[in-house]
Amino acid sequence: MELIIESSDLNDYMKESNVVNFSHPLIEETITDLFNDKQKEIEKVETAYKFVRDNISHTWDIQGTIVTCKASEVLQYKEGICYAKSNLLAALLRSQGIPTGFCYQRLMIFNTPDKGYSLHALNGVYIRDLNKWIRLDARGNKTGVKAEFSTNEEILAFNIQEQFDEKDYPTIYTDPNWKTIVTLEASTNAVEMYKYQLPDSL
Repeated sequence: MELIIESSDLNDYMKESNVVNFSHPLIEETITDLFNDKQKEIEKVETAYKFVRDNISHTWDIQGTIVTCKASEVLQYKEGICYAKSNLLAALLRSQGIPTGFCYQRLMIFNTPDKGYSLHALNGVYIRDLNKWIRLDARGNKTGVKAEFSTNEEILAFNIQEQFDEKDYPTIYTDPNWKTIVTLEASTNAVEMYKYQLPDSL
């Protein structure tokens, strides 16, 4: 699939926002731990990706009830659903001047269409040395889900099943989809939110 950028200005993919809040002390502390001046850009991308994928639990996987949204909250509680984890990965990479956006898929929320659909969030990252955008999915691996860092072929958490009306949206957005943020900010129980309240399309 050919990726489409929402903006041709890379600065739009490096800005700070209320949810991509990389100036927060918790994030600055993590930045100091993760990155150093000797690392190449691509090494920073891989380091940040693996940190979010492996060290931040997906809330549904652990059946947690806390709802996190801002990147700093995800770090504080060490958990979040894909929307929140994509905010954190964007914050870590944008803090290093690495253009990072937001991508989406429409997936069956469980294993059959009758149980409904949800938006799934991942990140688009621009690698300057390669002059290309890549997509990375930091939702967290588990049985049946094995996303990896790759600059050649995509190794994402989920393969789209078009026969079940799942969709892969090609656009790399500069900001998180507003529906995802509203859902996170309005919810108080992550399990209930995941079952019944997630948006199902852009």
